[in-house]
Amino acid sequence: MTQKPIVAATRRLVKPAEDRVAARFQFRPGNDEATYTPALVAKTAEGAAALLCTPTEPLNAEAIAMLPASLKVLSTVSVGFEHIDLAAAKARGIRVTNTPGVLDDATADIALLLILGATRCASDGERLLRAGKWIGIRPTQLLGMQITGKRLGIIGMGRIGSAVATRAKAFGMSVCYHNRKRVDPAMEAGATYVPRLEDLLAQSDVVSLHAPLTPETKGLINAQRIAQMKDGACLINTGRGPLIDDDAVITALKARKLSSIGLDVYTGEPKIDPRYYTLDNAMLVPHLGSATYETRLAMAMLAVDNMEAVLEGRAPPFPVA
Repeated sequence: MTQKPIVAATRRLVKPAEDRVAARFQFRPGNDEATYTPALVAKTAEGAAALLCTPTEPLNAEAIAMLPASLKVLSTVSVGFEHIDLAAAKARGIRVTNTPGVLDDATADIALLLILGATRCASDGERLLRAGKWIGIRPTQLLGMQITGKRLGIIGMGRIGSAVATRAKAFGMSVCYHNRKRVDPAMEAGATYVPRLEDLLAQSDVVSLHAPLTPETKGLINAQRIAQMKDGACLINTGRGPLIDDDAVITALKARKLSSIGLDVYTGEPKIDPRYYTLDNAMLVPHLGSATYETRLAMAMLAVDNMEAVLEGRAPPFPVA
């Protein structure tokens, strides 16, 4: 009898996805408590034909060089693949795949949560309650920004940006967006295209980041760009942590040039700049963008689709490299 190929995972997946893999392959479930080093990634993948991974594992050139010769595919349960050295994987003949298109609504919901929470002092208010320091409503207490009638500027008008625009309009916001080029009108969701980024920054009360992370967009929101923003604007990031320059943003939050910020993603996560913890005008959530059962199930199933296709000699639905 032919032995089933081994499929290893670095993290636990929702049960239906794990059951699907276990039904067809020798499956090694992942470990949510582990801190993965390149050596541990290699040990996890030992003898495996496929590795189901996530952005929390270091799959740089060093780690990929240590992977076993048996490995044919790195199937990441994520849209982003910055954690994988694509050139190193290609040199080893390892396919890389991802899971786009199924987390748009969940991530857009988190962007709206952050817009509402950051502009309405929700985190500061919760801290006040939990500390037992709330002494009752006062006319000037925890005054935020009412978003009805305000302008939302979206940077990066892909599927998530479009979903955010649709939701923001339901709250009475006007919406504009900046992209490398204007998107198809069907994706604009009634938003106005602004060709120059500095013009979008100057006219937006809330700026929401949805751009991909590239060498050109790293540090996109820096001191110069913040200076172009409205005084008292709110900044939201559910895209990628390195889109913002933490030093510049924290300085602006302390000076109230930015009235507030809402963050779901961070440079160096899960470790983040500790200065954010000290700011009463920062709403922080731990990368919840895709964290619904429905979305994480869809992502895991896509990752399995990709992995199965490669192992069966077919083109994967979502190849990266």
